Amino acid sequence: MGKAVSLVIGLLFIWLLSGSVNAADEPQATDQTPMAKATFAGGCFWCMEPPFDKLEGVISTTAGYTGGHQDNPTYKEVSAGGTGHAEAVEVLYDPTQVTYQKLLDVFWRNIDPTVENRQFCDIGNQYRTAIFYHDEEQKRLAEQSKQALEASGRFPKIYTEIVPAGKFYPAEEYHQDYYHKNPLRYQFYRYSCGRDSRLEEIWGSTAQ
Repeated sequence: MGKAVSLVIGLLFIWLLSGSVNAADEPQATDQTPMAKATFAGGCFWCMEPPFDKLEGVISTTAGYTGGHQDNPTYKEVSAGGTGHAEAVEVLYDPTQVTYQKLLDVFWRNIDPTVENRQFCDIGNQYRTAIFYHDEEQKRLAEQSKQALEASGRFPKIYTEIVPAGKFYPAEEYHQDYYHKNPLRYQFYRYSCGRDSRLEEIWGSTAQ
């Protein structure tokens, strides 16, 4: 068997394995499961799904667009700028198993809050960081967490917005769980964008 054929078979095996793991590990909601919603923008939405998916109590994550003025935007339109939307993730979670405060902690440790209208190698307001709150309690906790970071003196300025949640538009299907569907491409993008090296510089450890 040639090396090229072996490589293709190996990549196919990785893809099939990652897909089966995703299906097996997906938390299943029932009619009795209490659910709450949280929405965060942290640059590339491919990279913001994994850290939340790992949390016990998170039921699902959805990559999408929010915060702008255009109805039913496409990835091409959002990534080109001009729609006002940010790439974001919508998190459905069981508040009896994971707190909103925990979600905030995960959010902060997976972004660079010191830059405006960009994240790592992605530039533009579509890659801004933001917390989109769904009620007054989420707003209070988000503002409290931001104020605590500001008071720490760790950062010269924090550009992350805290704004009301608006309509959320799910991204195209091929973007959902991209890190499972295309693990090699995902890891290459993450590495080449310098995401983990910058997160380690800011927070002292990589967060994925």
